[in-house]
Amino acid sequence: MKRIIIDGKQIELENKTTVFEAAKQNGVYIPSLCYYSQLAPHGACRLCIAEIDGMKGFPTTCTTYVEDGMVVRTNTGLLQNLRCQIFELILSQHNKSCTTCAKNLRCELQTIAAYLGVERLTLPFIEKDILVYNDEPFFNRDYNLCILCGRCVRVCNEIRKNNAVDFAFRGIKTIPCTSFSKKLENSNCEFCGACVDICPTGAILEKDFRQSLNPDKVVTTICPYCGVGCSIKLEIKNEKIVRIAPDIDGPANKGQLCVKGRFGIKEFVHHKDRITSPLARQPDGSFKEISWEEALSVIAEKFAKYQGDEIAVISSAKCTNEDDYIIQKFARTVLKTNNIDHCARLCHAPSVAGLAQTLGSGAMTNSISEIADAKTILSIGSNSTATHPVIGLKIKKAVAHGAKLIVINPKKIELCRFAYLSLHHKPGTDVALLNGIAKVIVDENLQDEKFIRERCENYDEYITHLSNISLEDVEKITGVGKELIIKTSRIYATQKPATILYGMGITQHTHGTDNVFVISNLALLTGNIGKPSTGLNPLRGQNNVQGACDMGCLPGVYPGYQKIDDASVREKFEKFYQTNLNPKPGLTLTEMFKEAYVRKVKAMYIVGANPILSAPCLKHSECSLTELEFLVVQDMFLTETAKLAAFVLPSCSFAEKDGTYTNTERRVQLVNKAIKPLGESRSDWLIVCELAKEILKIRRHLSLQKEENPTVSPFYKEGIEGGFDFQNPSGIMDEIAKLTPIYGGISYKRLSEKTLKWPCPDENHPGTDILHREKFTRGKGLFMKVSYKPSTELPDDDYPLILTTERLLYHYHTGSFTRKVDGINKISPEEHLEINPSDAEKLGLSDGDFVKVVSRRGEIRVKLQVSENVLPGVVSMSFHFAESPTNALMNHAVLDPVSKMPELKVCPVALRRTNN
Repeated sequence: MKRIIIDGKQIELENKTTVFEAAKQNGVYIPSLCYYSQLAPHGACRLCIAEIDGMKGFPTTCTTYVEDGMVVRTNTGLLQNLRCQIFELILSQHNKSCTTCAKNLRCELQTIAAYLGVERLTLPFIEKDILVYNDEPFFNRDYNLCILCGRCVRVCNEIRKNNAVDFAFRGIKTIPCTSFSKKLENSNCEFCGACVDICPTGAILEKDFRQSLNPDKVVTTICPYCGVGCSIKLEIKNEKIVRIAPDIDGPANKGQLCVKGRFGIKEFVHHKDRITSPLARQPDGSFKEISWEEALSVIAEKFAKYQGDEIAVISSAKCTNEDDYIIQKFARTVLKTNNIDHCARLCHAPSVAGLAQTLGSGAMTNSISEIADAKTILSIGSNSTATHPVIGLKIKKAVAHGAKLIVINPKKIELCRFAYLSLHHKPGTDVALLNGIAKVIVDENLQDEKFIRERCENYDEYITHLSNISLEDVEKITGVGKELIIKTSRIYATQKPATILYGMGITQHTHGTDNVFVISNLALLTGNIGKPSTGLNPLRGQNNVQGACDMGCLPGVYPGYQKIDDASVREKFEKFYQTNLNPKPGLTLTEMFKEAYVRKVKAMYIVGANPILSAPCLKHSECSLTELEFLVVQDMFLTETAKLAAFVLPSCSFAEKDGTYTNTERRVQLVNKAIKPLGESRSDWLIVCELAKEILKIRRHLSLQKEENPTVSPFYKEGIEGGFDFQNPSGIMDEIAKLTPIYGGISYKRLSEKTLKWPCPDENHPGTDILHREKFTRGKGLFMKVSYKPSTELPDDDYPLILTTERLLYHYHTGSFTRKVDGINKISPEEHLEINPSDAEKLGLSDGDFVKVVSRRGEIRVKLQVSENVLPGVVSMSFHFAESPTNALMNHAVLDPVSKMPELKVCPVALRRTNN
C-alpha cells in the first residue's frame, strides 16, 4: 500500500501505477494528448507535467510511477503557464478552423484549450498543405490537422502489432504514414479503427463522423459477430445507429475491436433489404407481405398437424440466450420433438462431445485475459487474427512479453510471423501429429506425474497405446519433421503455464471428436489445466454459439447440458413445464437434412440460420429443403435458405432487442436495446411465444374433440399455455436460472452490475474464471486412446488436390451481414482460391485466372490466387460468398460417429481452367 498526496488530496494505492493514472482514478484532471490507458508511458506531449517534492524539474506524470510519501501538485500557476506555452507549440501544427472541422465539440484540443484558457494562438501556424486521403473505405486522413502526438502510430504498433503506419519524413514535414505512402488498402492495415478512436483531433476521422455529433443517446451492448463478445457503444440519433465505438471498459476487449465490429454494423442493421413484414410465398414463387395475425394463424395450423419425428427446428447462434431458450422450449413442449439443433453441429459439436467425455464440460476452460500471461501458447487449427482478432491481440501481447507461440496449421497464417515454431501438417492428420507430441513427452519423462496420479484415470492404458507409435510414421503421415515435433513437445511440456487454443481446423472433420480427445490428452499429460493461463480453449465462431449450446438447442440435452435420457432430469423439466416430454433424443442438424431428403422429416422451422450455404453439399441441402411439405424461416434478410420457405418471419437485429449473449469464455453479458424494431420486425423470443400460444389453442381444440377423432394425440395439458406468457427477456432469464444449475445465480440485476461466467450456481456466487481447479466436472480427467484414421476422402488421379476451408477477417459466416457493408465489399469483394506456386505451374495456371473447382458433389467458379501460404497439394477457400458456395463441394454423406460433424476441412478436388 502506497500513500501519496495529489493537490492536497490523500490517496492510497495498492498496485504499481503512474502518478497520472492515480490522479485520474481519484478524479484529479491532468491534461494530456499522448496518454492512452493501454499504451506504454510515453511523455511526448509534455502537457501532464507536475511539481513533485524531491524531484528536479517538471516530470511528466504519465511516465512517473508512484512512490510512497509522494507530494504532487498538478495545477500551480507556474505549471499552467508552462502548459500554455507547450500547448501553443502543439496548436501551431494544427492550422484549421474549428467551425469547419467535423470533430468540432468532440476534439481533445478544444477540451484542453478550455481548461488552460487559451483563446488565440500567438505563434505562427505551420503551413503543411498535405494531400488529404479521402478515398479509403471507412475513414479519411487529413494530416494537416495532425499534432504528432504519436497515438495512431503507437496503437498500431504496440497493441495491434500491424505496423501499418509510422512517422515519415522529418522536421516540419513529419507525418504518420504508410511505407512508401501507399494507400491503407495496400498496407498492413486491417481497418480496426483503433487509430480513429485514439486520434485526439480530426486528423483521422470516420467518413460520416459529422452526423454522429450530439447523439440522442449512447447504448452499451455486445458485438453481434464472433464469439469474443466485445463490448461496444452504439451512438443513436433519430432512431438510427450513427456510430459504433469500442467500450474501453469492455471485459473481453478493453477498448479494441476488429473491422467488422467497428465499421460493419450500422449498414446491415439499417439495410434496405431488411425484411420488415411477414412474407408468404405466392404460387408464382414471389413473396407477398401479410399481417402478423394471418402469418401466425396459418403457420400454427400447419405446424399443429405434425408431431415428434415429423418436424425439426434449427435455432441460431446469432440469437440471444433468451431467444434460444424459448425456441428449444417451444420444440419440446409444443411440437413434442427433440429435433432441435443449431450451427454448433457444423463448428464445435466435437468440442462439446469430446471435452464432456474427458473433462465433464465442453466449454473453454480459461479466460481470454489469461492468454497474455501464458509462457507457451499452442495454437492449432485456428487463424485467430482473422476469426477472433481481439484474441489474436492477446496472443501477440503474450509473445511481446516473452511467451513462446507454437502455430500448428496447414496454412502459413499471420500468427506465424510471431511464432517461435510453425508446424504445417497435411490437412486431416492432427491425431497423428498430436499423438507424436505426446509420445515425445512420455519418452523424455516430461509429463506431470503428480497431477496425473492425483487427478486422472486410464493413464496406464494410454501409455501402452503411445508405445506403439513411431515418430518416423508420424513424420511420414503429417509431413512435419521429427525434430520439429520433438522441439514442440519439449516447449509445451516444460514452459509453463501453457495454454491450447483451437478452432474449427480441429473440429470440422469426420474424426473431429478424436482430435479433441488427443488435445485433451496433452493438457492432462502435462498438468496444464485447472490453473491460470493454461487449459483447453475452443474458440467459438459465432457471437452466441456457446449460449445456444448452454440453452439446450441440442438434440440430446436440455438447458445446461442436462441429458434428455436421464429420467430424473426429464421429470424435473416435465414438472416445471407441466407437460409430458419426448424421452427420445432428437436428430442432429446433419441428420435432419438426411431425413428430410427421404421425407421422414416433413416440416422445418429455421431461425436465423442459412444452411443452404453453411451446410455441406449445397445440392443435398437444397433438395432436402424442397422435399419438405412445409418450411418456415425466421430471419432479418431473405437469405438463400429463406427464399425456399413458405413463410418468412421478420426478426429484429441485436440492436433492436434486449437479452444476453454468452461469449467463448462462458461470460454472460447484457445485450441492450438501442433502437426501435424496424417496421414490423419482432424479437425472436416474442415471435416464438406467440406462435406457441396459437398452436396450443389449436391443440386444445383438437384435444376436446378426441372422442370424435381418436387419432388425435393428447398434446395439450392444462397450464402449458402460461409457459409462454413472458413480458420481457428478464423473466425468461429468471426461468433459465431456475432450471439450469450453471446459470442458477445469473439475473439481469446482477448482470447490470457485472458480467458473470458460468458456472454460477447461486446469487452469491461470483462466477467461475477457471474450470476444473480442484477436480474435473466428471471427477477425474480421462485419457483417451485414439489412433490416427485418414480422412473420409483422399486425393486420387481424378481429384488430386485437397481443398480446405477458412474464414476471412473481413467477412462473417455466410455473408448475410458483412456483404451488406460497402466498405467491406470494397476491400474484399469476391472469393479466391489459394494455390501453391508449384501446383499452379504444373497446371499452367496464373494468378488471377478463373478456374472451376470440381469435387464428387459439384463444381464452382472462382478466381485463383497463387500463394506460398498453402502447402503443395493443398488449395484453400473461405465460404462467405454465395456466388462461389464453397460448401457445395463438401461431403455430407459421412459424419463423425460421435458428434455427427461432416468433413469440411478435407475435400479432394480438381481444377479446370474457365473463361473470365
